[in-house]
Amino acid sequence: MSIENKIVLAVIPARGGSKGIPRKNLSRIAGRSLIARTADVVAGLDWLDYSVLSTDDEEIAEEARQHGLPVPFMRPTELAGDRSTAVDMWQHAWRASEAHYGTRIDISVLLEPTSPLRRPDDVLKTVRMLVEGGNSSAVTVSRTPAHFTPERSLCIDDRGHLKPYLEDGLRYTSRQMIPAYYYRNGLTYAVTREGLLDQGKIIQEDTVAVPIDRPVVNIDEPLDLAWAEFILQRQQQ
Repeated sequence: MSIENKIVLAVIPARGGSKGIPRKNLSRIAGRSLIARTADVVAGLDWLDYSVLSTDDEEIAEEARQHGLPVPFMRPTELAGDRSTAVDMWQHAWRASEAHYGTRIDISVLLEPTSPLRRPDDVLKTVRMLVEGGNSSAVTVSRTPAHFTPERSLCIDDRGHLKPYLEDGLRYTSRQMIPAYYYRNGLTYAVTREGLLDQGKIIQEDTVAVPIDRPVVNIDEPLDLAWAEFILQRQQQ
């Protein structure tokens, strides 16, 4: 199975450093590491041509290999720091993968291990929307809860008094009055060769949104691990 005869590469970024949760990418949810859970998703993508894990850490690389994820190269140190960008890392992985596999890659998907509730269908839907719409990129998003929107946000002035973030914010007395906002949930990013290698961008003017209407978690703090495990258990029940 292929998608419109496109060569598709999955890149799994997993650097060794992490401030919120030390060794975060090796953290476990329901007995399986974030790396293993990402490998499970990749194994369910029978239309995928190639996959690579990009890391600067040998322990993470070995965890990936044990679960069937190729690690044909290591990420350069200068692309593994707190200030290194996702674009720089992804461009390196793309070009290194083309050199390793000896082929030209048309599309790549970014599958961050920190989104452990990802499903194979999320990735397939994202790539299909990218290809069928002729877009530069496609990104999964979730609806922003009403109490986190600008209309419900507050500020504290220099006297310690609450003020609405928007001048007319207090008029939004019900969530039905608030327009829909979305945030990137980290499940899947898909981008064309031209978009990432030539233009150096992930989000562009024609980026298509792929809404996901179920609870998801992006692992950043220890509490996120517990929350993800709780949601996973409820979904399995």
